[in-house]
Amino acid sequence: MMKALIREPRSLASVMRFQFHDCFVNGCDASLLLDDTPTMLGEKLALANINSLRSYEVVDEVKEALEKVCPGIVSCADIIIMASKDAVALTEGPDWEVKLGRLDSLSASQEASDNVMPSPRANASFLIDLFGKFNLSVKDLVALSGSHSIGQARCFSIMFRLYNQSGTGRPDPVFDPKFRGKLNKLCPLNVDQNVTGDLDATPVVFDNQYFKDLVAGRGFLNSDQTLFTFPETRAFVQLFSRDQHEFFKAFVEGMIKMGDLQVEQQGEVRRNCRVVNSGLPVTPRTCPSV
Repeated sequence: MMKALIREPRSLASVMRFQFHDCFVNGCDASLLLDDTPTMLGEKLALANINSLRSYEVVDEVKEALEKVCPGIVSCADIIIMASKDAVALTEGPDWEVKLGRLDSLSASQEASDNVMPSPRANASFLIDLFGKFNLSVKDLVALSGSHSIGQARCFSIMFRLYNQSGTGRPDPVFDPKFRGKLNKLCPLNVDQNVTGDLDATPVVFDNQYFKDLVAGRGFLNSDQTLFTFPETRAFVQLFSRDQHEFFKAFVEGMIKMGDLQVEQQGEVRRNCRVVNSGLPVTPRTCPSV
């Protein structure tokens, strides 16, 4: 993970999001990492993932290194959880112990991902209901949205906010005017919509600046800014904007709860995170002490 940070700082934000996009779809089982096959449409091309999730090669590199020293022991699902935690810690955020022992799924479902993962247009009410289905509280929702403390998002995700919010033909009135002007320059109407902008003012540092930006009307995504405009979530945004320790504490609690999401299904420890195992199973052996 440190090598990935040095090579491309943005990659850590991408890897950290894997936990969200994996665990919300049939539990934390690394189904997200499976490539399409002739008989299965995987999740990488789901609406929330295509042209958005990236840096899968970081997980590949981690898995390859682990398989050399203890083959068949560490699942891809556990790698996602550990790598997400490391991504936060390596960008000056909190560190915590993670639970291990997950198995990798034998299949993936693009449809399941499309049916679950929220749009950047989502409002707080929708997000509260969605997180509630996974026994995640309003506080969890706001704290976990703080994952957008690092990383970038595409112009594609905000064009409607800039030019046609709610079909009005006008920008979102919540925007801070100077911030909106900055985004108009970054994302004009004729822009390549894959151009990216920072999700907060400190995009390579995991901190509470994200919440300060929301209070100031400088949220990049609608699904972020709505957390301040919606009464049920506003108090937590204000709390985390004032107290980084409280944000870090709530974020860790939310990540641990999300990491516990599981469904009853068969599983395995994949040898390659992109494909299910075939042929004879690997003979397990204990990892050497380090």
